[in-house]
Amino acid sequence: MLRRVKGYIPIVFNLIQNLQKWKERKSVLRKLPWKLTMLLLLSSLFLLSGCSTSKIAVLNPQGPVAERQYHLIVYSTILMAIVFVVVLALFFYMVFKYRESNLPADYKPKQIHGNKLLETIWTIIPIIIIIAIAIPTVKANSDLEKVPKESASKKPLTIYVTSADWKWIFSYPEQGIETVNYVNIPTNRPIKFELTSADTMASFWVPELGGQKYTMANMTMQLILQADHPGSYTGRNANFNGEGFAHMDFEVQAQKQSDFNNWVKDVKGSAPKMKKSDYEKLIKVSGLVGRQTYVGTHLKWIDTTPQHSYGAEDQSKKNSRHDMSNMDMSNMNMGN
Repeated sequence: MLRRVKGYIPIVFNLIQNLQKWKERKSVLRKLPWKLTMLLLLSSLFLLSGCSTSKIAVLNPQGPVAERQYHLIVYSTILMAIVFVVVLALFFYMVFKYRESNLPADYKPKQIHGNKLLETIWTIIPIIIIIAIAIPTVKANSDLEKVPKESASKKPLTIYVTSADWKWIFSYPEQGIETVNYVNIPTNRPIKFELTSADTMASFWVPELGGQKYTMANMTMQLILQADHPGSYTGRNANFNGEGFAHMDFEVQAQKQSDFNNWVKDVKGSAPKMKKSDYEKLIKVSGLVGRQTYVGTHLKWIDTTPQHSYGAEDQSKKNSRHDMSNMDMSNMNMGN
């Protein structure tokens, strides 16, 4: 028992020392003028916010879709900053006005109950803030379903995207080409991505070109993007779907139309032909694979009917499209 008590003595001694140091620091802070304290706090905030945004992909738009979303982010941030500054100013005003040294010892604040004016004000203000954010957000999301106005006269290039554990397959039906883990696109032309999945749900996201959309089995989602400048942009999976999720990325190579045409020509003259066995093997491999390029696509072996709109579909089509009998379940754990 005595040994245990002796073992606790150094611990208690260290705690006392740390407590004394904290009291000394606290007394120094109390001696500082409140204005100087505020200046130090604000300076710290500015220093912490001095990180460069040039490396943040979502704040580096390279197309009209990403540009529109960037403006929405900036608008929302400014609006939230105004709310934050107003609330912070009110907080410090109340703290300063009603501080202990500024009021008599027997001061009691006036009690207010059922003040209709105040209750109306703090109910209307949040509603106004929500409306101010909701209107531009809904409008921006609606615009994402359409071809950008800047390229309304141009025919979109359709590319089918199939996600699989853990790879991306890109099919060009017009060019008769299929690539794995990379996609080449022409600049200044809208790209209509038709998104689906061969197994688990993923999220197709190219931050510098626009927002993300999910890929789901037996479902086709549409995403329209465009690149204004040639360059290499990193795409990734934004939805956790297993151990290979972190490495499920791909490259988007934006090229001039002439360079894109030359690439198509080179692929058709050098790449191997896509066989059904090649596609089945690619889908069944549950793991990371490198870049691959083929002539031909797997689209002729599957149903590519768009399924993102159900308004005019008859019941028989609905049933057939939701039929999962042909779905590959080999990679799914159906146990308890």
